[in-house]
Amino acid sequence: MKKIQSLRDSLMSWYKANHRDLPWRKATNPYHIWVSEVMLQQTQVTTVLPYYRRFLKRFPRLERLARADLQDVLKVWEGLGYYARARNLHRAAGFILNHHQGIIPDRWDDFRKLPGVGDYIAAAVLSIAFEKPYAVVDGNVKRVLARLLLEEAPLNRSTSIKIFKEAADRLLTPRDPGTFNQALMELGAMVCKPQQPLCSACPIQGLCLAYETGRVDEYPKKLKKSPAPQFNIAVGVVFKNSSVLITRRKPEGLLGGLWEFPGGKIQNHEKAKDACIREIKEETSLSVGVDTYLGRIKHAYTHFKIIMDVFCCSYHCGKVKLNGPVDHRWIKLENLDDYPFPKANHKFFPLLKKFAATARKGDITKSGQAGNDLRLEIDNLAKS
Repeated sequence: MKKIQSLRDSLMSWYKANHRDLPWRKATNPYHIWVSEVMLQQTQVTTVLPYYRRFLKRFPRLERLARADLQDVLKVWEGLGYYARARNLHRAAGFILNHHQGIIPDRWDDFRKLPGVGDYIAAAVLSIAFEKPYAVVDGNVKRVLARLLLEEAPLNRSTSIKIFKEAADRLLTPRDPGTFNQALMELGAMVCKPQQPLCSACPIQGLCLAYETGRVDEYPKKLKKSPAPQFNIAVGVVFKNSSVLITRRKPEGLLGGLWEFPGGKIQNHEKAKDACIREIKEETSLSVGVDTYLGRIKHAYTHFKIIMDVFCCSYHCGKVKLNGPVDHRWIKLENLDDYPFPKANHKFFPLLKKFAATARKGDITKSGQAGNDLRLEIDNLAKS
């Protein structure tokens, strides 16, 4: 028990003197703390910072978020990824407004039942915002604990979470648990890093078994992952007069609720151009012709990668009848920024606009050298 208390004291003192000055650490509003923790899931602090400020400027109170249109929420979230987080936060805000009089519940059972709230979010928000004694276990905490205790359980094995949770519970201080949780996470982020940890700056170095035995580089243990699958996608930007067709994905699932250009997976032995025409026909019932190959975009998601071939197409005939998407719009290219799109689509937006600007009176069938130059730009962008 003395060693645990020594660890608590050393870690808390270190944190108070060395923690990063982040806006959510100054927050006392449980809603603001909740937003930050949702955004920080699987996302780096530097990426979250501008989104956190922008989101709270647009939705400063839970009631404002609850009453907002989901499309507005997704637009503010656009580019941050893992869009289910935004959809669930929006749903949870509505539930709290309707069932908890707009007050975020401070009991585990009530808060844990909210859409999108798992054990991590519940422990983080309840400990930081309400000083409830729940230990937080994220990737940083697991890494610290694995080295501290020479824990053999692989970080990425689902059954290991129970082992790390029990260890974190034993270390948690009942007094100011929120600060302790943040200190442990901060230690993992700033000192006990995955590569080249700064052991000389670690406040609990003297208690760390991995450091004591010279085995820091051996921990944490991880199971070897299978290579991420890769899919080839064909996408068509369908022009009709001076407008282009966009479709909206179903509200649930990957990228749910976002807008995109119609398209889909290229089948075995199928040419990308033919796949583009087929997918547009299947999704929208429209007959189109491919006029120009715009270029290739590469994008990585968490569990898979895509190679996207993008074509500029002309509308031939038919009326939109959707199969898969839940909505569609014919919009001007200059209005693309009014809609929330996946990041993969954003990679070719500037190039699409530039490409269209080279065509006479919106006729994209003739592009000449401009098209060749643009494809070089797209190739360079895809590699970046």
